[in-house]
Amino acid sequence: MIDQPGVVVTGVSGRMGQMLVRHVMDSDHLKLVGALERPDHDWEGRDLGEAMGGAALGVTVTSDALEAFSKAQAVIDFTAPDATVAFADLAAQARAVHVIGTTGFDQSHLERLKIAARHAVIIRAGNMSLGVNLLTKVTAQVAAALDADWDIEIVEAHHNRKVDAPSGTALMLGEAAAAGRGVSLDDVSDRGRDGITGARKRGDIGFHAIRGGDVVGEHEVIFATGGERITIKHLASDRSLFARGALKAALWGQDKMPGEYDMLDVLGLN
Repeated sequence: MIDQPGVVVTGVSGRMGQMLVRHVMDSDHLKLVGALERPDHDWEGRDLGEAMGGAALGVTVTSDALEAFSKAQAVIDFTAPDATVAFADLAAQARAVHVIGTTGFDQSHLERLKIAARHAVIIRAGNMSLGVNLLTKVTAQVAAALDADWDIEIVEAHHNRKVDAPSGTALMLGEAAAAGRGVSLDDVSDRGRDGITGARKRGDIGFHAIRGGDVVGEHEVIFATGGERITIKHLASDRSLFARGALKAALWGQDKMPGEYDMLDVLGLN
């Protein structure tokens, strides 16, 4: 493995993009070699450090993803589904590890990522934190231990600018609960209660999304049956934990074979 793998950060003008840049710059194990923004963005062609309001970094913001990726061993990407699948094709051409924190994918996006993963390492997770990934494991174990007489509800809260619901993390938890029960989440997911919906269907997994203020991320899994309830919960108060997880994934992926991985693989929990 290269001593200091080079990293390109996509969407560098956003809050998460800027946080990722700062963490890479502070890292002793990775170096920043590229900064990507959409064409005609105000930052395009500018020194990244100056665009962020600080000293020059010697890295120019570009919209040419292929050129940027050709210099990199890793791409860290918290953007949007359409952009991410396009980046996946280019990262695969460059044989760069593609760390994806983007959420809101549909099945067509996931198929594109699967194709790209034949040629390069893709590490995708709805949440990069250690705590959430432990919560995912616990959720699967609890769901496996309890039968369908225990209703499962997943409640998540995020800031008022989040554009997708349920969150990627909530869906991770739903997938974990469904896997614990040996069923497909698509068959038991209940996301749209409004009006006279009738009684809750036995075995369904319910989702509820709260949006408000500057909430970084809260996720709660409720197991409820007659006379008792089990609740497990994770609260994130600082989004830097997602950046730290992404950097850990970028390093972990350097010596891996092409394929699709997640943070459970990175953390040795699979």
